[in-house]
Amino acid sequence: MKGLLLRRLSSSLTPRRGFSGSAAAVAGENAAAAAGPPNMPPFDYTPPRYDGPSAAEILRKRSEFLSPSMFYFYKKPLNIVDGKMQYLFDEDGRRYLDAFGGIATICCGHCHPEVIEAIINQMKRLQHSTVLYLNHAIADFAEALASKLPGDLKVVFFTNSGTEANELALMIARLYTGCHDIISLRNAYHGNAAGTMGATAQCNWKFNVIQSGVHHALNPDQYRGIFGSDGEKYAKDVQEIIDFGTSGRVAGFISEAIQGVGGILELAPGYLPSVYNSIKKAGGLCIADEVQAGFARTGSHFWGFEAHGVVPDIVTMAKGIGNGIPIGAVVTTPEIAQVLTRRSYFNTFGGNPVCTAGGHAVLKVLEKEKLQENALVVGSYLKDGLMALKEKHENMGVLVGKGGFYGNVFRITPPLCFSKEDSDFFVDAMDIALSKL
Repeated sequence: MKGLLLRRLSSSLTPRRGFSGSAAAVAGENAAAAAGPPNMPPFDYTPPRYDGPSAAEILRKRSEFLSPSMFYFYKKPLNIVDGKMQYLFDEDGRRYLDAFGGIATICCGHCHPEVIEAIINQMKRLQHSTVLYLNHAIADFAEALASKLPGDLKVVFFTNSGTEANELALMIARLYTGCHDIISLRNAYHGNAAGTMGATAQCNWKFNVIQSGVHHALNPDQYRGIFGSDGEKYAKDVQEIIDFGTSGRVAGFISEAIQGVGGILELAPGYLPSVYNSIKKAGGLCIADEVQAGFARTGSHFWGFEAHGVVPDIVTMAKGIGNGIPIGAVVTTPEIAQVLTRRSYFNTFGGNPVCTAGGHAVLKVLEKEKLQENALVVGSYLKDGLMALKEKHENMGVLVGKGGFYGNVFRITPPLCFSKEDSDFFVDAMDIALSKL
């Protein structure tokens, strides 16, 4: 895989429950091996002095006042207080190379000055209105976003998250087709609300609540799947689900081109074109979940589905679209979008002027700084370095973000401003840490 959405193939590990991620504290204590730790690339930034609560005090408050389902990595959790581009800083001013980008969310870099400026300028004029009034920020960003999509995908609905975007997409597909059945993939993750939890297919993320009308097809996993990289063989399972598990008509099919929480798995070549064909014949819509793989992260394409030569009916996105701002979107065709006029569809914060101004700035920075091209060059370079480590070490644990059903996959999704020097440092640090294991 090219681009800054990377995985490391792993050996069998004891299954562990948990979500992917944290910043990679690659300069951590384990890096102090006998050979000496590698040197982090120089960076011309010193964070302001931090005078806030200590990590211990924050941890106490979290334990008392926040959800007990929240968790964190490292025996001594990091108190991250500052960020700049591909680096994070803790309460003591110690610098860390962020190789996970807030779970594939930071694309331009932490606190990118042009994104911050756009947010501040909009905040000074108008923090919030409602889409019941006119404001240019939402219209400008919708136009710019639509220009990055193929075909007739040009009607944008803004949401607050990827989960919310996928919920809306599933509802649109069901309304448009008049059918209820949705086909998803095993090992998929699409969110944790009622509808998206149904489409998600890992028991780690599924509570015992009603999740109706979703069928989970065989995962086209070209690493461990029974058909290897033969995508068309996996696709036959979707046709059989349509034939034997539904009325012969379906609402739609939802998938990521690269499974994120599932362990950064690229779908087998030839799979999506074949499945899209079956879904279309059954009257369904094809939904591309681009929450993690989209927005230039793969380098070779702006959207993950483009690498498969397909054009979906609905595209969902979040994470990188806002570089950390809570914003998501659903993009579809004018014809399909009409189904939401049957009743009143409204989202109080969807299209908030501050969020859309920030998102538009992110898109401009991606183009201005050629970050998609950088993702391709640096991502390929970093992958080569990691593949060399794979030959040298047995993968015995999780040091960066983690993913996959068993939590045994390194997830490496840094900001797209990552450099080759960062990559060299990261690989060296991983080498030392693995050696110490």
